[in-house]
Amino acid sequence: MQSYTIGQAARLLGVSPDTARRWADAGRVATHRDEAGRRLIDGRALAAFSVEIAQGGSGDEDASYTSARNSFPGIVTAIKLGDIAAQVEIQAGPHRLVSLLTREAVEELELEVGMQATARVKSTSVHIDRA
Repeated sequence: MQSYTIGQAARLLGVSPDTARRWADAGRVATHRDEAGRRLIDGRALAAFSVEIAQGGSGDEDASYTSARNSFPGIVTAIKLGDIAAQVEIQAGPHRLVSLLTREAVEELELEVGMQATARVKSTSVHIDRA
């Protein structure tokens, strides 16, 4: 049976390693130690825990739900509004992402320069989620 480190489990669960470690410390998911002393989570236990989180939520009520997996949280650095279309730029660490979307979408999201936002990339489309 495959086992996962806390860091690997965190990536699979979509949380920080600190969150995965706190869950393990609280007994929400069982761990064991390998020969090197690293904490590992059994694959079956991790699979069951991931289903539990999906069904019951992780406690983060502000989380957004999306099918786009490539997320770039950052800050809105520019917005150019046209009559119908808009261009939004986000700086996400070293990455500058530009999305073309409708003016209506920008207004509904109430996007402004300086606010946090997440660019989600799926195929050739960039989706913007307000943080």
